[in-house]
Amino acid sequence: MLMSQSDRPARLHYMAYSFRVLQPGDHVLCAVTGQKIPLEHLRYWSIARQEPYASAEISTRAQLQGAGL
Repeated sequence: MLMSQSDRPARLHYMAYSFRVLQPGDHVLCAVTGQKIPLEHLRYWSIARQEPYASAEISTRAQLQGAGL
């Protein structure tokens, strides 16, 4: 029986320019806001922290906070 990946969080390994699916799902949660990000809309993540972000602004904010600025 096939299992639907609908409304299940995916587990990903983030790399430069792409990511690898470790556990199938249809979305990830933004590391800062907790917002659902559909995989087809995922554009921002941190390779070092291995975490996704919902927008460029949120990604920048997370990077600056991580750098202690």
